[in-house]
Amino acid sequence: MTEPLWTLEAVAAAAGARLDGEPRPITGLSIDTRTLKVGDLFCAIRGEARDGHDFVRDALGLGAGAALVAEERAAEFAGLGPLVLAPAAGDDPVLAAMGGLAAASRARSTARIVAVTGSVGKTGTKEALRHVLAAQGPTHASVASYNNHWGVPLTLGRMPAASRYGVFEVGMNHAGEIAPLTRLIRPEVAVVTTVEPVHIEHFRSIDGIADAKGEIFAGLEPGGVAILNRDSPSFERLKAHALASRAGRVIGFGEHPEADVRAERIVLRPDLSIVDASVLGVPVTYQLGTPGRHTALNSLAVMAVVRALGADLALAALSLAQLKPPAGRGERTRLALPGGDALLVDESYNANPASVRAALATLAGVAVTGGGRRIAVLGDMLELGPEALRLHRDLAGPVVEHGIDLVFTAGPMMHELFEALPTARRGREAPTSADLVEAVVEAVRHGDAVMVKGSNSTRMGRIVEALKARYGSGAADPTRSAAQPG
Repeated sequence: MTEPLWTLEAVAAAAGARLDGEPRPITGLSIDTRTLKVGDLFCAIRGEARDGHDFVRDALGLGAGAALVAEERAAEFAGLGPLVLAPAAGDDPVLAAMGGLAAASRARSTARIVAVTGSVGKTGTKEALRHVLAAQGPTHASVASYNNHWGVPLTLGRMPAASRYGVFEVGMNHAGEIAPLTRLIRPEVAVVTTVEPVHIEHFRSIDGIADAKGEIFAGLEPGGVAILNRDSPSFERLKAHALASRAGRVIGFGEHPEADVRAERIVLRPDLSIVDASVLGVPVTYQLGTPGRHTALNSLAVMAVVRALGADLALAALSLAQLKPPAGRGERTRLALPGGDALLVDESYNANPASVRAALATLAGVAVTGGGRRIAVLGDMLELGPEALRLHRDLAGPVVEHGIDLVFTAGPMMHELFEALPTARRGREAPTSADLVEAVVEAVRHGDAVMVKGSNSTRMGRIVEALKARYGSGAADPTRSAAQPG
């Protein structure tokens, strides 16, 4: 029988809460009734739009093991099932109680803990670490991009006591947001993938973003390892933050001649990459199952973490060959059109100037045949401040440089890019992604390679889903695709 994640008595003790009802074993944690599983502890946090207390009845009816609720709301749920009653604390007593549970989870764990942040690539790096470490022992990691004030406590609270490794993603929009999260996580290894002008509207300069990312070292365990992008202009600034913390060592990764984990050679192919690297003096050659120079460079950070943890470097190198991009972050799907196949590259999860440029470069590496075209479908990039319009216009250069044949745009800021493009490269523009769906679906033909990308709130994923719905979908197969890699 699988050990429960928590007992209700332990939950109440960790959360500084009171238990009301018959104790039951807790097998998971949930904040969403749509994904809740039988035996989960439902945590009724207050979201931006809804209060979790509005769903407590549904959660208990669906088989939740108990509900963590504010003590002041307890009377509303009397007799419905076991309750853990969080005392008044700040704006959200339930979230505060989750913080206590997260701290208790970290305190009981003997896992080797890694935290990852960065303007670009943190989710992909976290997923790559999950992948390679899971081959070496029980590994717990953040779901999707659960990297904020509720995502980190939720992920910590879900960590099984028997985990050997824990990998946590940490994000921010403003200064001061990472420090309290990393103090909960208490990582032994902390990674900053890179610093780019993302969320720049909330900062005076890119140095401010670097300082905010540098907060990840505030929670570093004594003697811990800081892993930094040696190619980044912010390297020295981040190194200063690391050395001011309890870090015992700083490891730089990249192509820089002084990088401790250095790419000696990167071979880019349409559907994979091959990396020759020196990992702290150890030569390693590995194949990476995800395409693109940016992912190849971030794989160096993965190898740095593996070495810092004392895990098996050779096994990690073998594991990376099986790594595949997740939905929204480069997932490839074959579309069956009249006359042959097309290739869909789903980059719709999020967007900023650096990640769009990387996606365009990766699309350029896809070989198209039979008159196929490389098509970029781009939505607005948000939180870029007063330079937003210029940053959108400036993408016209990479579009031309990488030989992108046709560009469709959604949103008022992407209008700037559309107007800056040569006429022959203009597909269609629209105010929203919903207004662009039909134009893209009708434009795609066999042999094309189509990449979709935009900030989350632009909902570019609806275009991805429309293409899959119209033309069917399946895992991309280079041997059958008309957009076959050369």
